[in-house]
Amino acid sequence: MTVLSLEEFQKEYETDVSPVTIRDRRFQFFVPKTIDRFLNPDDPLNRFPLWAKIWDASLILADELASLSVRPGRAFVEIGCGVGLVGIVAASFGHDVTITEYDPHALAFARANALLNGLAGLRVMPLDWNQPALNRTFDFIIGSEIIYHERDFDPIRELFKMLLKPGGEIILCAEIRTTNMAFLSLLQNTYAIKARKKTLRSEAKNIPVMLCHLSPKQG
Repeated sequence: MTVLSLEEFQKEYETDVSPVTIRDRRFQFFVPKTIDRFLNPDDPLNRFPLWAKIWDASLILADELASLSVRPGRAFVEIGCGVGLVGIVAASFGHDVTITEYDPHALAFARANALLNGLAGLRVMPLDWNQPALNRTFDFIIGSEIIYHERDFDPIRELFKMLLKPGGEIILCAEIRTTNMAFLSLLQNTYAIKARKKTLRSEAKNIPVMLCHLSPKQG
């Protein structure tokens, strides 16, 4: 689903708008009013639309990227961008960002949210982890809540090898779950991992997440 304007987007989708504040800067993001349209009625759990909400880990990762100094020529790629929050925030704070997704509806939301937040020139591109077709490398690979299934372990590891420049860094953020910890365990032989536990606090609950910086080991 290619969306060329906010008018086209709003005719195509029923949405709510979620306000987000990162380091005193205000953003707005379209999210689906309901996920019913994106479910397979015969198999609702198959390709469940995990992209269709703003995850707590995305807020933590966005804040982390907003804190990084901007350096000319340093390129970021977000994998599994969902509705686009992390990459849009990073771009708004001055970073050179490409955001990617597989689901065509997610891409439509990411493109619309880039327009909504004044980033019409942001690169929003399709990316299939099993058949990646990005013909460049990046200084940073970023992602939030990208691991839910063990079947994605190997494709994502290969994606890291393909997309990361020598000396580059991977920054991941996710809630602490068995699959996430298993994936990090798998990576520790080839990457130096610095992990920090962060907590997103609200009146309703506290959400612990793991923020990880990964650098390829030398030799």
